Amino acid sequence: MKQQEIQESIAQLHKEVTKVIKGKDEVVSKVIIAIMASGHILLEDVPGLGKTTLAMSFSKALGFANKRIQFTPDTMPSDIMGMSIYNEKTSDFEYSEGAAVNCNLLLGDEINRTSSKTQSALLEAMAEGKVTVDGNTHILLKPFIVMATQNPITSGGTQPLPDSQLDRFMVRLSMGYPDAENQLAILKNISSQDQLSVIDSVLTAGKVAEIQDYIKNLEVSDEVYLYMIRLCEATREDSQVELGISPRGVGALAQMAKSHAVCDGRDYVTPDDVESVVYDCLAHRLFLYTKAKREGVTASAVLSRILQSVEKPKLLRPLS
Repeated sequence: MKQQEIQESIAQLHKEVTKVIKGKDEVVSKVIIAIMASGHILLEDVPGLGKTTLAMSFSKALGFANKRIQFTPDTMPSDIMGMSIYNEKTSDFEYSEGAAVNCNLLLGDEINRTSSKTQSALLEAMAEGKVTVDGNTHILLKPFIVMATQNPITSGGTQPLPDSQLDRFMVRLSMGYPDAENQLAILKNISSQDQLSVIDSVLTAGKVAEIQDYIKNLEVSDEVYLYMIRLCEATREDSQVELGISPRGVGALAQMAKSHAVCDGRDYVTPDDVESVVYDCLAHRLFLYTKAKREGVTASAVLSRILQSVEKPKLLRPLS
């Protein structure tokens, strides 16, 4: 697939999603970058800001098979993975698929309202692209993207996501409130027609997979890779950070930087690409000491300080 063709596809995708998602062009762009980087997305915001609509809009525009699961305290691992059900006619057990099977985009609403056991079942699907039921492995469709939501304000009845699962989300994004002008546009859309009916499918799962492969195979100069490594190493040595960025986090940063470059129309990665994605990609992977949190220190503030302290390479294009 050529760079120009990718650019046209991404522009079409952005245009379709923003027919419904008003005033959030930056968030839409970030989701596109994460999807093309083969990453899972955590949307963290208060209810009613359009997180579910965002996910469904992308699913339709991408031509993805999608499923939605509303997580509650009684959601079981089998709801995600599936289960074996006894068939009296055949006197045998038959597999009944769960929400993660046979879909490209799984929307998990309020992921932190379910049990740790169910979260672990989702972790296998996210990490390995498969589910295992009664010793039988079921391979998930490709691409397979989880777009999960959670409310960061209300903690009643919630189960915080374990560190290992947070690390599986390539980015954590927040939509925020729309301004008055865009709220008016939203109200008009709601009153006039079914919102998703205006979105056309401009891609297919196969084309998205091709773009993802192109991004995975994009070459990056050693100088830029070393810049990413130094940034992540600095988080492990910071006095306010209890748990810094893991090697998996470095890999996620590299994938996001490559995807950012390609979505920006380039076939090479610059340090600016790294800086553009570092907050969304790394902030949720940093765990600060309790003292730092009591003093009002945030992960974003730590990353900002590290970006200023780590020398930025002056390389703009890969060396020939």
